[in-house]
Amino acid sequence: MAKRRDRPKVVDHTGKAWDGRFREKTHRLVETYTRSVMVDCRLYAEDIAGSIAHCKTLAKAKILTATETRRIIRGLGTVKRELDRGQFPFTAQDEDIHMAIERRLTEIIGPLGGKLHTGRSRNDQVALDIRLYLRNQIEKLHAELVNLQRVLVAQAAENRTVMMPGYTHLQRAQPVLFAHHLLAYVEMLERDKGRLRDARGRLNVMPLGSGALAGTNYPINRRYTAELLDFPAVTANSMDAVSDRDFMIEVASALSIVMMHLSRLSEELILWASQEFHFVDLPDAFCTGSSMMPQKKNPDIPELVRGKTGRVYGHLLNLLTLLKALPLTYNRDLQEDKPALFDALDTVASSLEVMTELMRHVRVNRETLARALQGGGLLATELADYLVMKGVPFREAHGITGRIVRAALDQGREVTDLSLEELQRFSHRIAQDLFPRLTTVAAIDHKGQVGGTARTRVEQRIKELEKHLS
Repeated sequence: MAKRRDRPKVVDHTGKAWDGRFREKTHRLVETYTRSVMVDCRLYAEDIAGSIAHCKTLAKAKILTATETRRIIRGLGTVKRELDRGQFPFTAQDEDIHMAIERRLTEIIGPLGGKLHTGRSRNDQVALDIRLYLRNQIEKLHAELVNLQRVLVAQAAENRTVMMPGYTHLQRAQPVLFAHHLLAYVEMLERDKGRLRDARGRLNVMPLGSGALAGTNYPINRRYTAELLDFPAVTANSMDAVSDRDFMIEVASALSIVMMHLSRLSEELILWASQEFHFVDLPDAFCTGSSMMPQKKNPDIPELVRGKTGRVYGHLLNLLTLLKALPLTYNRDLQEDKPALFDALDTVASSLEVMTELMRHVRVNRETLARALQGGGLLATELADYLVMKGVPFREAHGITGRIVRAALDQGREVTDLSLEELQRFSHRIAQDLFPRLTTVAAIDHKGQVGGTARTRVEQRIKELEKHLS
């Protein structure tokens, strides 16, 4: 989960890096309205890492001496320690974390600090910082997804013999293994990991050296900078590099899909934990009560995950709307990209963490699930498939089975309660060998193809996933 920090203490300070052009001081309302340091301060570690790499690149280009390089890097180390400890003296004039760090560096090492910004702009600087930050955050999210997968697989293994009704249209359809149902979410999370890996691959390109928009006049070696920061490539177009936020949209899209999957799981938990279903019991430590009704046990965590999903969707739409009409290259609108991205990351990380712990302690009500398998015509498809195996065209078999189900319902009976003689009134193809097929276990174990719910297949998949996730 993204590291959160208390709002930094701000003291007054005068002067801005760019105020030489202006006759008037910036209006206090403008300063307040445009300041982003309270949001982007979480990028400080990435900003300092990028500054150190830039400093070394300037040294390699003979723009900084070895002594100057050492002093700047030592100064940046001091700044980072202050930020790590929450002792950094933010000022009222700090527009963003980039200028705050440069200002503090200059206070520590003197005018030499002003040389660090040679050959770069805040435009390519922030583009670099966000990419570095997202690389780390994606790795953390990947680990959280794996943790949830492991818990789901462990629950599947613990309940590997438990059977339940599978649903379509929220109506009982065919029997499946409870483990098979849980493993469906493991597959969803595996795709989530893949989307985040793909997004990481596309954002893992180094933009520093693009300057404000046109590149830089200094003979810097961008590939050397990329090597220092572990980027496999550098951006090929300076205008695109400073204005590109596609990678943020892509990450936000992947995060939205993660939340959609968590929301689907949450919805099922909410249903399953209700008195009407009672398929599972949620741990007391993850539920709340009612301020009025003493008997209530509310599934607040799944409900909040379901609710927060819309919040993450909103951040994706926020980013798309922000970018949709921006001319090249950088525009101040892009300051608004970080609140959306950061909150989406925080929301997904915390949701994964809490859902993992919740699922670890969910208890399955096996007797209730067993009772839910009785009735409702869950084995009707087995009868239709039996007729097909006897040579009856499927559509005809479907119709025959539908008439059998209707007749049983009219009599208040189950299809499995009908005798061979009664069944043969609907088709002479039905014989005594039908009845071994009309059991829940047989219905499940006949689904033995890859991806089916047969016990052998599910057991095999559990073992594959345990190995994969280890």
